[in-house]
Amino acid sequence: MIPVSINTLEYQPGGDKKNSEFFEDYRMKIFERRKSSGIEDLLGTMRGIVLQVETGEVLPYLHELYLMGPYRFSAAFRNNTHNVYILTSHPDYPRMFILEPLEKDYADEITMFNRLYPLSSKKPNARYIGEIFSTKDVNETRSTLESHSVRFNYHHETKNPFFTDAHFVFTFPSDFTCNRVGYTQEDIDDYDVLQLGKPFELAPEVMESLNQVLAFGEAHQLNKLVLGVDHLATRILAGEREDAILEFLTMSNHYFWGAYNISEMNSSTNVTRNGYVDNDKKSPAKVFTANNTPSFVNSFENLPMPTEDFVRNYGRRLHHIAYEVLDGDHRGGEKNVDYVVQTLKDRGIPFLAHVVGECLDEPNLKQIFSKHSQYSILITEYVERCHKYEGFFTKSNVAALTEAAGIDERYDHGHVFD
Repeated sequence: MIPVSINTLEYQPGGDKKNSEFFEDYRMKIFERRKSSGIEDLLGTMRGIVLQVETGEVLPYLHELYLMGPYRFSAAFRNNTHNVYILTSHPDYPRMFILEPLEKDYADEITMFNRLYPLSSKKPNARYIGEIFSTKDVNETRSTLESHSVRFNYHHETKNPFFTDAHFVFTFPSDFTCNRVGYTQEDIDDYDVLQLGKPFELAPEVMESLNQVLAFGEAHQLNKLVLGVDHLATRILAGEREDAILEFLTMSNHYFWGAYNISEMNSSTNVTRNGYVDNDKKSPAKVFTANNTPSFVNSFENLPMPTEDFVRNYGRRLHHIAYEVLDGDHRGGEKNVDYVVQTLKDRGIPFLAHVVGECLDEPNLKQIFSKHSQYSILITEYVERCHKYEGFFTKSNVAALTEAAGIDERYDHGHVFD
């Protein structure tokens, strides 16, 4: 648990990653302006996360989500260009919106981003898009943020009505992360008000197949052990780390929790959290990972750089979604995360390396990455904070996970960048 209502003007970030004077100066200016402009009072929790998959790949992706996480199908709608699927978990946690283009040859700005990079071009419409925050007044939020030079999408700038015609407003994709931030003042579960399109039902045989996966989860207690989203981790270029964090602080009510140098992997992990919740799953943390040196400078030193390689292969984008696993033992002293991972392995889900971290008698955490989804390109992380561990991560765990992901990407994709 984290304290409710962090005082952003007094909080001192943790970590050993040195930030520039520019960053520290503007971090405080952003917090001061959020308060004086009213943004701090307007924004609430993260109510939705949005992603897109290729045409025809939603149903297998739903099976994957049912097996690996807590999200369950709630409703589906069709607009002029997309099917929109809504999944829910705990009522207090963000909903998941999955967008599926109606036509296989659909192309928009997401397609263009993906086609720029050698590996993401193989799935030109598969991408994590961004988050939706609640706000007391959506028009005032947009107007205020536009006065802060935040750019929003309008009808003539995108083909997908989800971003402009529903009761959301979305920022233009970030130059630093390619992610959007959305806002709504409506009840996220009031589908009539949200105006997402024409509703439709999944075929009975599809629902039956999903229910079979659900039954497997219940029989093996996965539904009780895998909780909500703990954090969302984006990978960006080395020289854009501070700008990306400051931009997100401008557009959200998160605070900068701290930055840690992961020297073994020549990278840093930078965490922002919502200071108004007592549980990160109510408004998941946003994590930014970047190389310590850009590739052309690192060429002199030849240090590991899996983060920079990922960005050069896939572009700036979300790398993984992390789910929290219930703290405790399953049987015979086996930690819950070990049981969850072994159960999923037995079901055919591939993972990178092994569970890292130790959870003996002292507070600590254990974590693992899955291989990336063939539908969303996202990695799934499981994290168990054992014995009420209050930290966000450990440097040794992050180093091991980063190394495993880097090795997997190089092995699977023929050493695209050496």
